[in-house]
Amino acid sequence: MRTFRDRLRHALLFEILGLLIITPLAALLLDMPMAHLGVVTAGSALLAVIWTYLYNWGFDRTLLAARGKTDKTFVMRIGHAVLFEIGLLAVLMPFIAWWLQVGLWEAFLLDLGFALFYMVYALAFNWAYDHLFPPPPIPPSAVPPQV
Repeated sequence: MRTFRDRLRHALLFEILGLLIITPLAALLLDMPMAHLGVVTAGSALLAVIWTYLYNWGFDRTLLAARGKTDKTFVMRIGHAVLFEIGLLAVLMPFIAWWLQVGLWEAFLLDLGFALFYMVYALAFNWAYDHLFPPPPIPPSAVPPQV
């Protein structure tokens, strides 16, 4: 399994690169000031860093318990990204509605747009990250016995 430092590097790189892409793109598409949307994207990123760490830790623990390894197939990566974004959507929607002074429906639509972007981005980023920083081998003592 990955170390705390590796998970922290993963989360920070993911969020910083994502912010550099999504903030100007959202400002352009929504015709809103980049500074105003920057608060939404930066606040969302802070919440997402916490969620990313907890979610990936739990996902890997589940894979290790169920399969004895944390390697992910392409289909598992898609499921991983979808479940991640559903959870994050529920966390971020109230924040977006409050900051942008919009209703929950508008916040949902905006958050859905962010989620769709980040689903594709997460799939690509995590694939690249796993290739640039492969997870360490799991010692046999860490693999739970199969029933």
